[in-house]
Amino acid sequence: MIAFIVRRLLLLIVTLLVTSALIFSLTQLLPGDVARLILGREATPERVAAFNRQYGLDLPPLEQYTRWLGNFIRGDWGRSFAAGNAAVRPIVLERLNNSLLLAGVTLAISVPVAIFLGVIAALRAGTWLDGLISVATLSVVGLPEFVTGLVLINVFALGLGWFEATALIRPGYTLGQWVRVLGLPALTASFVLIGYITRLTRAGTLEELNKPYVRTAILKGLPRRIVIVRHVLRNALLPTITVIAISIGWLIGGMVVIESIYNYPGVGGELVRAVEQKNLPMLQAITMIVVLAFALANLTADVLYTLLNPRIRFR
Repeated sequence: MIAFIVRRLLLLIVTLLVTSALIFSLTQLLPGDVARLILGREATPERVAAFNRQYGLDLPPLEQYTRWLGNFIRGDWGRSFAAGNAAVRPIVLERLNNSLLLAGVTLAISVPVAIFLGVIAALRAGTWLDGLISVATLSVVGLPEFVTGLVLINVFALGLGWFEATALIRPGYTLGQWVRVLGLPALTASFVLIGYITRLTRAGTLEELNKPYVRTAILKGLPRRIVIVRHVLRNALLPTITVIAISIGWLIGGMVVIESIYNYPGVGGELVRAVEQKNLPMLQAITMIVVLAFALANLTADVLYTLLNPRIRFR
């Protein structure tokens, strides 16, 4: 087990190194002159040259990359071009903390609900209940996020007043205030995940229920509930784990639409602003963090795979 994790960590490091080179190369290909974009078109050549020297943009690309990567590993993620020369790391970590909070709440809502619905649909396959769950989950997956968000805001925030329409975060919130602020963004993201996870859980559970070991266990007198919980779900949830792992990366860096609707200060919105402003240090740091989140999520999924299914060897 330990050797397996060590090998995967080494592979993760190699992946991050390759990804860092790709990220740096792509940011260098962004059109336009960064210095003139930040300083304005009326900036003198002297000011442009001073800006490039200050941020090392006048160095050869390879030297820029090695310097940036070395500083990033040491924790110096550079200074923002568009935030008053502020350090990038505190800004990114603050946005990352917000995104992780929203991702955790979303997973806490969506995963148990989706697995429950998927199992119920599989156990009642072919009935009206199965059809109702299938239609409902497919409907929420097909709805664009901005449509779901606007409907929830109009009904539960503006209409009933149960939640806040904007997810502005302030220190010192009570539990009730956190629920009011995070409730609608988490529900909007949960609708997307519930649809996919429910369908996968249903398919996996149905496949396992039709296998001989399930019939044998029931014939031996094991209660159906025990067979499903201890045996069927252990194998049926393997594909679901992969979807959940991939979803973690999306929840951290890909909820741009949801963050925009609720004015939520997460990583996705900051990434879009960095691209619009050609804020290279911010763009590079956020992209690396999102890639790291995907890699760690996949590593966690691999470990869970082996724990749930002993037939899968560590290799």
